Amino acid sequence: MPIPTLTSQARPSTFQVEALNERGETVPTAIAGEHALTMYLDKRELVTLMTLGAAPEHLALGYLRNQRLVADIGELAAVQVDWDTGSVAITSRSLAERGVTIWDDAERADALAGRLGRRTVTTGCGQGTVFGDLMDEIDRIALPSGARLSEEVLYTVMDRVRRHESIYKVAGAVHGCALCSNEGDSRGEILRFVEDVGRHNAVDAIAGWMWLESVGGADKIFYTTGRLTSEMVIKCAQMGIPFLLSRSGLTQMGYEIAQRVGITMVGRCQGRHYLLFTGGQRFVRQPVTALA
Repeated sequence: MPIPTLTSQARPSTFQVEALNERGETVPTAIAGEHALTMYLDKRELVTLMTLGAAPEHLALGYLRNQRLVADIGELAAVQVDWDTGSVAITSRSLAERGVTIWDDAERADALAGRLGRRTVTTGCGQGTVFGDLMDEIDRIALPSGARLSEEVLYTVMDRVRRHESIYKVAGAVHGCALCSNEGDSRGEILRFVEDVGRHNAVDAIAGWMWLESVGGADKIFYTTGRLTSEMVIKCAQMGIPFLLSRSGLTQMGYEIAQRVGITMVGRCQGRHYLLFTGGQRFVRQPVTALA
């Protein structure tokens, strides 16, 4: 399957400023970057995201995927980020090869217009709205019933995320998301780690990477530092990932949707503590060996 050509335009994640501490001393301090990135699909503006800029091309792809605006990555020819204009231009293969935009197909344009016209304000930082009906695809998602997450692997993921080099440790003000393996000897291994000013941006960037690399979610674990809201649960389910972990808490709608779609959701993951909320049939408690 053809994949789009991508630029490589990651921005510096932190910047140095001077601050005064409680003793009146000037202290050089790292702060997180934040940039406006306006997304265009075949020259039509879709949305402006506030982002750290660490993975802008993957963020754009994941946004299109998770908002269900493009169903097949093979439809796309290029993703080009230009920080001088604060924009990312996504070009369809039909435009690149035949000069015909996605919007020139009346049926497709009507469907996209309908989806773009319905916005739900969310609790997400850095994004704020989701296109279309949040519940459109929930009942059509089938997660692997035979997948299992052991307590030992859960602790391994928690420990590896904690020890991972991160912008949060340097500057704070960001959320992190990790895609981890749940297969063979690599169980608990971090495959992809992304931080951004909003947790939804971070999950979208991982979704975009998975889409680009044809990585499936059935044998994966998703970890986020942010709270487990309805949209976070839906995005994880759309990626086909049966296990969703967080060091934070969850919302009522996040809980109800997790039950409905069948995700195994674990919150308050810190140290040796966790709370299993949904999907307990996939969770295997067992004696845990000491972590290295």
